[in-house]
Amino acid sequence: MAAAAIQPGAGKKVLCAMSGGVDSSVSAALLKEQGYSVVGAMMRFWPDDKRTDTFDSCCSPDAAYEARRVADQVGVPFYLLDYREQFQRHIVGPFLAEYAAGRTPNPCVNCNTKVKFDELVKKARLLGCDYVATGHYVKRIDGPQGTEFHRGDDPRKDQTYFLWGTPISALPYILFPVGTLEKPQVRQLAEGYGLLTAQKPESQNICFVPGTVQDFVAEYLPRASGFIREIASGEVVGEHSGTQFYTLGQKKGLGLYRSHHVRHVVHLDPASNTVWVGDHADCLWTGLRASGANYLLPLHDLPEVLEVQVRYRSQPVRARVLRADEQGFELAFEEAQFAVAPGQSAVLYSGTRLLGGGLIEDHVRDLPALPAVKEGTLAAGR
Repeated sequence: MAAAAIQPGAGKKVLCAMSGGVDSSVSAALLKEQGYSVVGAMMRFWPDDKRTDTFDSCCSPDAAYEARRVADQVGVPFYLLDYREQFQRHIVGPFLAEYAAGRTPNPCVNCNTKVKFDELVKKARLLGCDYVATGHYVKRIDGPQGTEFHRGDDPRKDQTYFLWGTPISALPYILFPVGTLEKPQVRQLAEGYGLLTAQKPESQNICFVPGTVQDFVAEYLPRASGFIREIASGEVVGEHSGTQFYTLGQKKGLGLYRSHHVRHVVHLDPASNTVWVGDHADCLWTGLRASGANYLLPLHDLPEVLEVQVRYRSQPVRARVLRADEQGFELAFEEAQFAVAPGQSAVLYSGTRLLGGGLIEDHVRDLPALPAVKEGTLAAGR
C-alpha cells in the first residue's frame, strides 16, 4: 500500500510527538522510512501524586512506556519532555474556570494551541529540528500563498477542528504524515511495520478526566443549590446543585419536578445560580459572536461567506461574516443552529481549508427577556 505523501526534504530533522497510540507510531515510522532524521518525544502531563492513574491511556505513564518501545522498534531516539506546569496553567485551570463561569470549554483545542503547536514547536526549533510531526488526521498543503491546513481524507477522523488556534507562523514547521490516510490504512501500516500499537484501542475521553466531566468538576468546584426556571415564565420547575454541572442544549438528567414536554437548558447564569430551561426552539440561534480569534490567512483574505463548525461532531454550515478583526468576529448562519454554547469553538472553513476560528462568546439572537423572579428558599420554590 502506498504511504502518505510527506513534505519533501529527506535528511532533515523532525521532532515527532508520540502519544503511545497507533497514529503517532505510524507517523514516526513513515518519517523514518522516507529518510528523515526522527526524534520521538512525548509531553509529560501527569502529576507526581496519587492521581497519576486518572490520566487516560493517551497521556499516562503506560503510554509513555509504549511510546518508548515503539521508538525502539522504529529505531529512533525518544525523550520524555516535562510539560506538567504548562498543562496545569493552560489546560486544567482554564477548564475549571470556564465551567465555573457557566461556559462549556474544549480542553483539546487549548492543548493543541497553547502546548503542542506553540510550546512544542519552540522546543523543536531549539533542538535544531526542521519540523514537528504529529498523528493528527489533517492535511498540509503548500500553495503559492504559503502553508495551508486542510481536512484529513478520513471524514470520520478529521481533526482540523482542534487546530484553529495554531499560530500562523508555526504552519510551515508542522507535518501530518497520516493526514491522507484512513484509519484502517494506518492500522494496516502499523501491522506491516510490526508496531506493538497496531491494534491499540483509541482514546475517547478527556485525558485528565478519569470518569465523567461532572464528577471531575465536582472535586474542584463547590456545589451550590439553586433553582431551575422556565425561560418563558420564570416558574421554578426544579433544583440543581451548581450551574457547572449543566451545558447548553442538555435535556437529560435535569431532575425537574414534573414535565410534560422535553426541556432543554437554554441559559446558565452563575451570578444568580440559575439554570434556565425551555423548548427546543429556545435553543436555536441565528448567529454568534466569537473572541480570541486566530486566522490562518491574512485577515483581508477572509471570505465574506464561509462555513463554520460550532461543535466537533456537528456539520459545518454556511455563514456570512458580519464583522471580523484581530480580536474576534460575528457571523450570521444560513440556517439557525442548536445549542451554540459559549466556551466552545467556532471554527472557520472554506471547503476543506481551515481558515481559523475563535471562542464562542454569545449568541447573536438575544435570549427572551428573563422573567422577573422573587427571591426565596429552595423549599419555597416548589
